[in-house]
Amino acid sequence: VLDCQWLQQLHSYGLLRGAFRPADQICVLRALNRQRGMLLRMQARHIQHMQKALVQMNIQLANVISDVVGETGQKILRAIVAGERNPHVLAGMRNVRIKASEEDIVQSLRGNWRDEHVFSLKQALELFDEYGKKVAECDELMEQQMIMLHQHDGVPGKARKQSGRNKPKFDLRTRLYQMCGVDLTRIDGIDVGTAMTVLAEVGADMSKFPTVKHFAAWLGLCPGTKISGGKVLGSKTQKCANKTAQALRQAASCLKNSQSALGAYYRRMCAKMDKPKAITAAAHKLARLIYTMITKGEEYVDQGQAYYEERYRQRVEINLRRKAETLGLRLVPMEAA
Repeated sequence: VLDCQWLQQLHSYGLLRGAFRPADQICVLRALNRQRGMLLRMQARHIQHMQKALVQMNIQLANVISDVVGETGQKILRAIVAGERNPHVLAGMRNVRIKASEEDIVQSLRGNWRDEHVFSLKQALELFDEYGKKVAECDELMEQQMIMLHQHDGVPGKARKQSGRNKPKFDLRTRLYQMCGVDLTRIDGIDVGTAMTVLAEVGADMSKFPTVKHFAAWLGLCPGTKISGGKVLGSKTQKCANKTAQALRQAASCLKNSQSALGAYYRRMCAKMDKPKAITAAAHKLARLIYTMITKGEEYVDQGQAYYEERYRQRVEINLRRKAETLGLRLVPMEAA
């Protein structure tokens, strides 16, 4: 029997459920967001081409400036393409926030200035600008599409400081809030880019997922159920090329130094298991929070690292008392010294 015939027979009996597909307007937003991500990846390749051209000219600008496409880096690169070769003039373009001194920048700008490498730098800059224009066109269409998906009035509260030069030029955080009615960026580790990926891939309508467990299982963040004869053969999470799950895993990895309840949970998971599993566990918790916020319309309030650690200590103490009782023992607290 062919697989297609077997699937057709099962489907005729109503034993198969259809795959998840968001609404048509969300599909448009998803396509635009994916197109924007592809353009950013291609633009990043030309940043590498700029850095390679500089290295070939023996210009070690990356040693004194962390971002060659920042304000100072762009001024220097465009001046080099325009014909400026004096390192003192180029170093005078530094922004006051650059930690490196002007003399250090001068030393890093002493190169051979070969014409073929300057030509490569020029083309990389032109392609970088061209992709920037295409990204701006995507941003314009995305904003128009998000205006059509406006369902909630109001604006979110004060935003936390978040960096990133690849953010859209429009107020993406407000548009996301008007789509789902909650501010997903209040969750630690979730920035506007991650929130945009979640809403563009899934949408604000979670009715197709009856419970939060269905949503986490669709993301591929739940333990597997490989069972035969009542025996668990494996509980690894299934491999799933889900863009939402990938974004949540990336957000979870940013909780390493977070002084929040989620940060404390992630560090406890890292101490308990290997790092990839800890990232998956933290991403699972982020997915549950997002589902709860969107379905119930409640804002997320972080209780803090101290609150989480105290609750964890209480759970450990309760478990120890229960084990002691089964052994006929009793825990006695130590007197304060």
